[in-house]
Amino acid sequence: MVSKKADLYVLAGTSKGAFIFQSDSRRQKWRIKGPFLRGSPVLHMAFDQRDAKTIYAAVNSGHFGPTVCWTKDLGRTWKNAESPPRFAEGSGLTVAKVWHVEPGHADEAGVVFAGVEPAALFRSEDGANAWKPVDSLNNHPTRSKWEPGGGGLCLHSIVVDPSNLKRMYVGISAVGVFRSDDSGQTWNPKNNRVRADFLADKYPEFGQCVHKLLVDPNKPSHLYQQNHCGVYRSEDAAESWIDVSKGLPTSKGEFSQTGFGFPLAVHPHKSGTIYVLPEEADNFRAVANREFAIYTTSNAGKSWRKLTNGLPRGDVYLGCWREGLATDKMDPAGVYVGTRMGHIFYSADEGRRWQMLAQWLPPVYSVSTATVMR
Repeated sequence: MVSKKADLYVLAGTSKGAFIFQSDSRRQKWRIKGPFLRGSPVLHMAFDQRDAKTIYAAVNSGHFGPTVCWTKDLGRTWKNAESPPRFAEGSGLTVAKVWHVEPGHADEAGVVFAGVEPAALFRSEDGANAWKPVDSLNNHPTRSKWEPGGGGLCLHSIVVDPSNLKRMYVGISAVGVFRSDDSGQTWNPKNNRVRADFLADKYPEFGQCVHKLLVDPNKPSHLYQQNHCGVYRSEDAAESWIDVSKGLPTSKGEFSQTGFGFPLAVHPHKSGTIYVLPEEADNFRAVANREFAIYTTSNAGKSWRKLTNGLPRGDVYLGCWREGLATDKMDPAGVYVGTRMGHIFYSADEGRRWQMLAQWLPPVYSVSTATVMR
């Protein structure tokens, strides 16, 4: 847990640049800075806890193309990668978007990962300035059979195991979860018991449409995923998955999925506590039952509770992208959600009461948080 003598930052990536909101531990008054990287879609931002000052941004610039930028002074100045994520000449592939950026393990100073479209993983060893493809995954024997989801063939989730330097995971739409246990030298699909209702084979080795993948920071063998076909948890480092969608709204789409949605957040201190935002599946992609309701569980999905106090209710057609839900490390933890129509709502008490942090922003692609000790 974080001391009360800390500054809190909410990092918002939008269709027209990045915004940074600043408050103290009470989270009552906020200051807004930005837009930074003005005019460029920013799909994700990540704070590097290793040096407690660097913020990385997955930027898709009309001038520079897809790239990773970073600031070490809370947005006052930015640097752009000299050698951004790019496929080798002759590969037949071109990076269309950088979807996600993730700092490496606490014991790997300077290591940063990026996930791109078409689905591939890149690694930097110099703090995001130069990037190389992780060919062991990008040229995986199954790649010829990878198929895109509705949002494209994108590697959007990167999970570094905090307790195991050699272990990491990725989530790819619509391919599934892969895990490496040898620092990225080899990768194996880890989708046992995850459904793919849209395929003839409902439980394939790969081909599932994971929407977001996260690890429990206090129990690293426990993972959660928000999937096209529900919410799942694993208690054995993704060797098998348990459907925990019961109790969440059921969509009225073609497959009548329970628990469809995109974003996912985990509580920073309480194992088994996660947050999701259910939506109508497939062709509609707006909040379930026309109410903007966050659902939470404190027992790893055995039961769910709806959180609506202060959120829009009644004939609401908002939605949220996969990076649009986050928590902070305060006590009690804060929860943040950004919408496709430019709102950011937040709760300073773990979801019991909600307030408006910002409205009329450009469409919000991502929210994340950073804490800086005074």
